[in-house]
Amino acid sequence: MGAHFMQTAEAEALDWISRTYATNPIATLLSAKPLACDPAAGRITIAFQAQPEFCNLLGTVQGGMLAAMLDLVMSFAALSTMGPGWAVPTIDMTTHFLAPARPGAVIGEGAVVKKGRTITFMEGRLRDDHGKLLTTATSSGTLMRWPSERRPE
Repeated sequence: MGAHFMQTAEAEALDWISRTYATNPIATLLSAKPLACDPAAGRITIAFQAQPEFCNLLGTVQGGMLAAMLDLVMSFAALSTMGPGWAVPTIDMTTHFLAPARPGAVIGEGAVVKKGRTITFMEGRLRDDHGKLLTTATSSGTLMRWPSERRPE
């Protein structure tokens, strides 16, 4: 594939993901913003903003909020390979919390490990704005068409 095709595919995927995030309450809550995407490889980079309200009693970002970021980054890595009209409900997810996350910028990287006809396997990582690895995860998801009554446009 030529460089122009890849740039066009990335631009189209980033535009679609940005529009999808604008109407997704979880993406909005997490201030999700797609930064880069390689639809052919099933890779994506997303910026999040961890709010002080996401913190636990220790003053660090609660693990469930980080898991939500990972779920978005992994599912949209898979969705970037398929485009509008598809959903990737998570079947399972294993998460490893490696370092405490503080309020502020969090960068998520997601990748498709293997995609079959009905199931996809994904991995994700979250880093702070200094590049420190915070959290990793692996997951599997079902590849399915959006139900017509719930399909975003």
